[in-house]
Amino acid sequence: MKLIIAIIQPNRLEAVKDALTEVEVFRLTVVDCQGFGRQKGQLGIYRSQEPSVNLLRKVQLQIAVNEDFVEPTIQAIMSAARSGDKGQIGDGKIFVLPMDDCIRIRTGERGSDAI
Repeated sequence: MKLIIAIIQPNRLEAVKDALTEVEVFRLTVVDCQGFGRQKGQLGIYRSQEPSVNLLRKVQLQIAVNEDFVEPTIQAIMSAARSGDKGQIGDGKIFVLPMDDCIRIRTGERGSDAI
């Protein structure tokens, strides 16, 4: 089992959801977040003050999958979240983490059955 965390542009969310549906990944959590990487945020000057870095709005997807769905999930996110053919700085990141256990609260099922 793996936990896939993807940070993407908010305007790509619908395309990513559609791509995940095509590879039969139907369960995900979406979290609004802010941050910056290579983009270095947006510089802003407020009332003639020193320039400050403004965090950029992003969307974080959290998806728990069984081993068979790891690569299809990654490929779906990459193809739908990428800007154009080659992509651009700020398109996002995907993190794949091991997941020791998963428990469905309603039934008490554990492991891959709970996903």
